[in-house]
Amino acid sequence: MKKYFLETERLYLRKMTKDDYADVAEMLQDEKVMYAWEYTFEKKDIDEWINKNIQRYAQYNMGYFLLEDKSTGNIVGQAAITPDTINGESHLEIGYILKYKFQGMGYATEAAKGLVEYASKYLGVSHVIFEIRPENVASIKVAERLGAKQNGSFVKSVRGKNMEHFIYTLVL
Repeated sequence: MKKYFLETERLYLRKMTKDDYADVAEMLQDEKVMYAWEYTFEKKDIDEWINKNIQRYAQYNMGYFLLEDKSTGNIVGQAAITPDTINGESHLEIGYILKYKFQGMGYATEAAKGLVEYASKYLGVSHVIFEIRPENVASIKVAERLGAKQNGSFVKSVRGKNMEHFIYTLVL
């Protein structure tokens, strides 16, 4: 098995395993990281997150990948390319979640750019999307930095709460 899914200038993107629980929990249990989601994860939620991504790797060779800093070996966050359906239309979505202490260092942009290039080169798709909560200005800036444009919004029910999401589309 190849150790890394993708490599960028500063990062290795690799599949998460159950052994990565502590790093995943550091992100998903941090209120400063998860503010746009409006909740943090409990232990069972983190286990489900890891298991869901392991299933996505097996089924699609996609999911959330851990971002490992090449120079330190530290896990700085996670970034994804995943199948998504919005209003009956299929898309590939790019997503990113960084540990709080590593935000603002360009890791999300670098990882997302690598995944966009992967989607274009290896998957031959015409576009990718980013689902972003309106208040998540940092994520909006990442999508816009890559050239994505807002072209709609939708409401997603998350844990029984209706939450507006902007749709940013990047034509490849």
